[in-house]
Amino acid sequence: MSHIRSHVMVCAGTGCTSSESPKVLAAFEKELKAHKLQDEIRIVKTGCFGLCSQGPIVMVFPEGACYSKVTETDVSEIVSEHLVKGRIVTRLLHMEGDEGEAATSLAETQFYKHQLRIALRNCGVINPESIDEYLGVDGYTALERILTEMTPPQEIIDCIKKSGLRGRGGAGFSTGQKWQFAYDAQSEDGVKYVCCNADEGDPGAFMDRSVLEGDPFSVIEAMTIAGYAVGAGQGYIYVRAEYPIAVKRLEIAIAQARKYGLLGKNILGSGFSFDIELRLGAGAFVCGEETALLISIEGHRGEPRPRPPFPAVKGLFGKPTLLNNVETYANITWILNHGWEEFAAIGTEKSNGTKVFALGGKITNTGLVEVPMGTTLRTIIEDIGGGIPNGKQFKAAQTGGPSGGCIPAELIDTPIDYDSLAAIGSMMGSGGLIVMDEDNCMVDIAKFFLEFCVDESCGKCVPCRVGTKRLYDLLCKITDGRGTLEDLDTIEELCYHLKSSALCALGQSAPNPVLSTLRYFRDEYVAHVVDKRCPAGVCRNLLRYEIDPVKCRGCTLCARNCPVNAITGAVKAPHIIDQSRCIKCGLCQSNCRFDAVSKH
Repeated sequence: MSHIRSHVMVCAGTGCTSSESPKVLAAFEKELKAHKLQDEIRIVKTGCFGLCSQGPIVMVFPEGACYSKVTETDVSEIVSEHLVKGRIVTRLLHMEGDEGEAATSLAETQFYKHQLRIALRNCGVINPESIDEYLGVDGYTALERILTEMTPPQEIIDCIKKSGLRGRGGAGFSTGQKWQFAYDAQSEDGVKYVCCNADEGDPGAFMDRSVLEGDPFSVIEAMTIAGYAVGAGQGYIYVRAEYPIAVKRLEIAIAQARKYGLLGKNILGSGFSFDIELRLGAGAFVCGEETALLISIEGHRGEPRPRPPFPAVKGLFGKPTLLNNVETYANITWILNHGWEEFAAIGTEKSNGTKVFALGGKITNTGLVEVPMGTTLRTIIEDIGGGIPNGKQFKAAQTGGPSGGCIPAELIDTPIDYDSLAAIGSMMGSGGLIVMDEDNCMVDIAKFFLEFCVDESCGKCVPCRVGTKRLYDLLCKITDGRGTLEDLDTIEELCYHLKSSALCALGQSAPNPVLSTLRYFRDEYVAHVVDKRCPAGVCRNLLRYEIDPVKCRGCTLCARNCPVNAITGAVKAPHIIDQSRCIKCGLCQSNCRFDAVSKH
């Protein structure tokens, strides 16, 4: 066997794949063959590195050089200079280090210095389609030890309890306690199930997707351990069909685990049998709610049902069922391999471990980050995220997706943990974190998330079916310039009724973005209602475009581009906009070369 002197790691997650990383990978294969280096240098197709805004990402080891925004045409230079001559191609090292210089390795970047990867530990490190590579990073060590030593199930559950791991998909219920409920529950025929929620429907969220694409075996191993711990013999992973790469890699991982005797009947000769099947969801957000998800797995329309009984007592097919999300399972084997004490020492007193966030919106470094619980929002936005681009000011951050709230700039030093977020009217949720700058209208943001909830409501209960639509209509009335101060009181009252009476968490949490923006940005609502003005210049019906007669040169570009002929004026003379005809399209401003058109 030839000696491998270098590894070229090419990101094959969804983000980099959409940026044509498969072409980059093919170019490396071609160039290495041309230089007869295919036996010395191994190309590894990996999961997400986290640097989505810099993709496609290519890392070369042992140097650890991190190349960003790599194209097909860059590959020949990387091969000839770095892999042949040993000279790092500095022009492709775009990520910044301490002094703003190009960092020569991933560890030196500001993006990574504040991170601690547990759930993402293998993403970007191994080939997610190879069980051998997973075994090479201590994969299946925990399961092997448990089954060969016949560890008592209660001992495993106690370990998860003491670690302090809380569910990473919603309100943060104790994972160990949930396992305990499933273990204690009894069914007449002894049948129990273990399920994984990979439905992830929050706008801007892609944490679970990236784990499944970069490290599917960790989830499969954790589910197998969970099956042993609670006494289940069958598992289901409910993943949305819009995740084709994740689905493909799960199918490969399940097949390889079965081939190696790590899934199926009599695992490792222990007498314990457990298997996993995939169930594809059609993308309904409500199916992220646990009871709706289980009903969907059964083949019925995904609608929530009242609780209790909870799934741990009566879940899938009426049997006791354990349900956790992808990120929660991704922590399990790390805890069992490193000890609950080490995990519990990370984070805060009531929020242990780390949390993965999908960082997006108005931020320089969009991507996937994992930080210890208790890390401040400022650290994530300014240090890891690189701040707000284009010299704009940070205005707010939305956490928890449609179920969460908006955190204003004055609370940027808030520690990110379950209790701190709840105290300021937001929530952790699955981990979406959308950053907004001064150009975002907070009324429009609340309307956006509420519109999403209206579209995704299953319609089973009246509060959600009617209440969310009524709230949305009131917000539309305000952004259209028809709102009144009485409407603000009606909105608040309706929000609290909806929170207290909706059947499931979708309806109960739908008002959160509205309430948090009313709480922290009420002045913007008042400006829309009283002044008939959108301070951020977003709500079209409240905009007014005007031409400065001093700056206008009479070039006629604005008039010639106006689709409704609302602009008049002679050549070389100031022009005027007829406000009664203006449709606020903004073409006059974008076409003016003299900065004469302003938006109010």
